[in-house]
Amino acid sequence: MSESQLTQAFVTALGISAEQVTDELTYNEIDAWDSTAHMILIAELEDTFDIMLDTDDIIDMSSVAKAKQILHKYQVNPE
Repeated sequence: MSESQLTQAFVTALGISAEQVTDELTYNEIDAWDSTAHMILIAELEDTFDIMLDTDDIIDMSSVAKAKQILHKYQVNPE
């Protein structure tokens, strides 16, 4: 099974392994997901899914599970 686009976006933006990308992974839980990496992640998600996230969604994206929830608002299936 190949990695989902969402998993790949996290791997690319944060420089972590795909195994680390779980719904429970949260912002600032690991050193790789700091404020700078968060903005890189947002850019990666916007590019990957061809969307433009609004500011509230960028601020609210505090975990992988929350990212999935937010992407669904944009009619994106991140799997």
